[in-house]
Amino acid sequence: IVEFANQLRDEGKAVRDAVIEASILRLRPIVMTVISTILGAVPLVIASGAGAESRIAIGAVIIGGLGLALVLTLFLTPVLYDLLAGLSRPRSAVERALEAELAAAPEIEH
Repeated sequence: IVEFANQLRDEGKAVRDAVIEASILRLRPIVMTVISTILGAVPLVIASGAGAESRIAIGAVIIGGLGLALVLTLFLTPVLYDLLAGLSRPRSAVERALEAELAAAPEIEH
């Protein structure tokens, strides 16, 4: 989400608009990745037989951790980006300022 928002800011979008659009663009891939990984851990949770207790615990940790990571990624990351990105300028603005300084600097002859 952050990299997409940075690219949109470089194109001239406002911080909030950039993070909203980036979140919308990245929602499907993030959710699909989490769902597929959780479904891969389901056999661990429904395990039976020798060593099932440890597999169930591992599966529960995987599913719980991914659920928490999903919530943090989809909600906390955009909010923090919106709060913190306003404190900085987009990379394109920094590049333009540097190019302007270089253009204004006198040439040095060796």
